[in-house]
Amino acid sequence: MKLQLLSDLHLETEDFGPTPAPGAELLVLAGDIDARWRGLERFSGWPVPVIFVPGNHEYDGRDIDAARAELAQYGTRLGFGVLDDATTVVTDRAGRRVRFVGSTRWSDFDLFGPEGRERALRAGSYFQRVMNARWRGQAFDAPAVRELALQSRTWLAGELAKGEVNTDWEATVAITHFAPSIRSADPRYGRQPGTASFCNNDEALLPGARLWLHGHLHCQHDYRLGTTRVVCNARGHERKGEAKGFHPDLVIEV
Repeated sequence: MKLQLLSDLHLETEDFGPTPAPGAELLVLAGDIDARWRGLERFSGWPVPVIFVPGNHEYDGRDIDAARAELAQYGTRLGFGVLDDATTVVTDRAGRRVRFVGSTRWSDFDLFGPEGRERALRAGSYFQRVMNARWRGQAFDAPAVRELALQSRTWLAGELAKGEVNTDWEATVAITHFAPSIRSADPRYGRQPGTASFCNNDEALLPGARLWLHGHLHCQHDYRLGTTRVVCNARGHERKGEAKGFHPDLVIEV
């Protein structure tokens, strides 16, 4: 199956017109498409199926649980699937079944182990204040993000443990907004406590997927860890020069 991958378009502030990539059989939107959601309408009627995994900015200024439910309904109205701790199996043109396992996967702030958690949580507090979201009647602060992240990791681990290949599918693709490895850290900023707000240490989960797609980092990556290929094709902010390595017509085969 040939996949087109887009993420971090930030259409709430950026001017970008997405177009279908030649030969792609499915479009993956790996989050932070538009904090206002209106930009998602550009993908309604897309010529191939669309899978959308929400990013953190899709929840800006909103209640997390309410927004998750509303996004799922909105995606249905637009004609594409929203995977937020959910899976789907898509059959490609050759009749091959590919399972997609999708989760926003939030930061658990354990990228540098338990000993680095407190510093990572303090660094992450800045991003949560900017996000200004709520969960369970309280501010969606860094400890709340960690709680939700651990729930998502447990779900993700359970799904990937079912096998990269199964009697019901011939390949597995994981899609998360947050990165699964420190290998995806933005080289502009290096490895610092704030990196744990962008990358998780999910390398132990990688063997459960042949391909792992993510966004969130405003840079591009394509590397292998073991048998798993990890790809990020984030556009980021053009005004900051982040879109230079972005490939709007990138097609990935799985």
